[in-house]
Amino acid sequence: MVKFCWFNLMPWPDLPDSFREDARSVWVDMPQRYFNPARANGVYHEYMDQLEFAESCGFDGIGVNEHHQNAYGIMPSPNLIAAGLARRTSKAAICVIGNSIALYNPPIRVAEEFAMLDCISGGRLVAGFPVGTSMDTNYCYGQIPALTRDKYAEAHELIMKAWAEKEPFAFDGKYNQLRYVNCWPKPIQAPHPPIYIPGGGSIETWDFCIDHDYNYSYLSFGGYIAGKMLLDGYWNRVAEKGKDNSPGRAAFAQTICVADNDAMAEELYAEHVLYFYNRCLHVYPGFADAPGYRTIKTIKHGALSQYQRSGVKAFNELTWKDLVDGGYVIAGGPDTVRERMEELIKTLRVGLVFNLMMIGNMPDWKVRYSTQMFAEKVMPQLRNLWPEYEADDRWWIKPLPESERVHPEVTFETRLRDWQAAR
Repeated sequence: MVKFCWFNLMPWPDLPDSFREDARSVWVDMPQRYFNPARANGVYHEYMDQLEFAESCGFDGIGVNEHHQNAYGIMPSPNLIAAGLARRTSKAAICVIGNSIALYNPPIRVAEEFAMLDCISGGRLVAGFPVGTSMDTNYCYGQIPALTRDKYAEAHELIMKAWAEKEPFAFDGKYNQLRYVNCWPKPIQAPHPPIYIPGGGSIETWDFCIDHDYNYSYLSFGGYIAGKMLLDGYWNRVAEKGKDNSPGRAAFAQTICVADNDAMAEELYAEHVLYFYNRCLHVYPGFADAPGYRTIKTIKHGALSQYQRSGVKAFNELTWKDLVDGGYVIAGGPDTVRERMEELIKTLRVGLVFNLMMIGNMPDWKVRYSTQMFAEKVMPQLRNLWPEYEADDRWWIKPLPESERVHPEVTFETRLRDWQAAR
């Protein structure tokens, strides 16, 4: 069954029209004057309410991620958001896509916090392990670009061993030396929660996902038409390594807007989509790829950062028609969106779609309208596009049975009444 995760990047919604002229970059050295803490109080609550609303609409998962020093996504700690969602939802997977594990010192912190989230949610965590953008990893957090992947590999080794071992152990790595590793708590899902590796074009990530049987999640703002070339390369590599080609091995992020018809979609959403592509993706080219961050193999393949668009229009030059015709955005009435989503799922061969439906500065009512329209009039027709893989749940959560989970909404009066009745 095809699954859908409602994903909120949490962009800052108040960037002025003059932003591109006034600020060098939306990321890394973003001027502090654009942030308003009092305003953020409402923004964070609104964004979390939308994620909870998505669960009520029937989405399989709700997603968050980690970025630093930017207005593109004001979520430096997705685990904080996920903890709140774990308490106030009961069915949807909590997809943290993810923690940039090379940034944590020591990475055991990720093992502990993800285990907490899995326990709090009753086994609903999807654990994402991104390498991290060059902006976050190298410029905001000062990691040496050429060492980022090496640190990532060691962090991954430590986290997975911490979850697997039954007794304390010592870890003597190149970057982490720990006399006692004794992960308390452990995750509910055994041997570990499903692991999703977000990728933006690095070839090495393909082999890492295939070798460990992790999900490869291609997160791109170039849309599904441009994304096909990279996903074709991934599936060719899957075949070369002799692995099965289950759609569960791949996921894709897509910007989606649904309305009553195509014309209404443009009327409702164009200004917010253009806000996102014009302002939220305004990244200074010098931050997009620190020397040494992208490997020689990836550069030879031609998979450069999506923030460096050689030979194509810059994001801020794209019109609504460009974005829709080019597949950057799937927008329109239910029939239009369903047809293009089916094309996406089949041509990219993905088992999960990350729905980007809170876009730029879109007001809450439009977000909910589009979300509900997708859930009611599009999603049901896309569920069974891979019937031969209906029972393949290798890349999905395995929560505790409903009867074994704690429900926070149960009051002490109810428990007292149950005890009294049992006496």
